[in-house]
Amino acid sequence: MESLNEMLAVYPWGVYVALMLAPFVQEDAAVIAAASASSLGLGDPVILFLSILLGLTASDLWKYWAGRLGRLHKKANGIAENKKVTRVRDKVVDSLGLTLMVTRFVPGTRIPIYLASGFFKVPFGLFAFWIVISAAVYSLLAFLLFHFLGQAGGSHAKAYAPLVAISIVAIILLVQWLRSRTKKIA
Repeated sequence: MESLNEMLAVYPWGVYVALMLAPFVQEDAAVIAAASASSLGLGDPVILFLSILLGLTASDLWKYWAGRLGRLHKKANGIAENKKVTRVRDKVVDSLGLTLMVTRFVPGTRIPIYLASGFFKVPFGLFAFWIVISAAVYSLLAFLLFHFLGQAGGSHAKAYAPLVAISIVAIILLVQWLRSRTKKIA
């Protein structure tokens, strides 16, 4: 912990930049890291929150545009006009806010839904609005949880909460990976 504090003294903006980039690697771990750093006093909580919010938003918005680029191919447009696909598109578009809020909290659903939103040509402004709202709610809940756990459990809870949270994310990812492997075998 001492070396981390020394690094923060020399490079105070390093943690904020790292948190802006971390969601491009793993969103849940990035949010946990930001909330953990905030509860441990490793930076300004407001700037930590804004850093993770900016990182989550940027990470999600590029996925929308990747989906939009998919429509440049003629075959993709044909697929998009298929009756089954249009039914899915209508469900996503008609309940976009709810879809994106639920997606934020269900690991493994974000990338497909964000790509689909772009592919289905959901209005970008509406998509961006719900991405920011869902990222803010998700991050705020994580920050509140870490801060309240720290207050309730003292310094021991603050020290172990990040390990517990990262372990939970790792278990969820492992279960998803195992499920995908068993589906391929069956």
